[in-house]
Amino acid sequence: MAISFGHTLLADTLPGHAVQLLDRLLLILMIVEILYTVQVSFSEHALVPEPFLIVGLIATIRRLLVLTAEFARLVESNTAALRAAMLELGLLTLMIVALVVSLVVLKRHTAHGS
Repeated sequence: MAISFGHTLLADTLPGHAVQLLDRLLLILMIVEILYTVQVSFSEHALVPEPFLIVGLIATIRRLLVLTAEFARLVESNTAALRAAMLELGLLTLMIVALVVSLVVLKRHTAHGS
């Protein structure tokens, strides 16, 4: 990742590769969060749902950011690709709301249960 960033920075093609670099950076963040979640699950000997919801939220936001960054290119393309991107944006938004509501409900449930 750092080598790829250095090459694009030196070649002065950063604006053209910004979406790809953003996608890779967010993917690395998601992998780190998954590894942390697995490590916490093993150390506590229990499967805690919050970290998995957070990983899902990061993955959904990652796809939303990449899709919105590619939106200018999609507007210039055909209407079928634009329609599919709009549908995906709507579904991603619904998923983000559902994951956040799930986290809030889970936090309230564990706060009242303790």
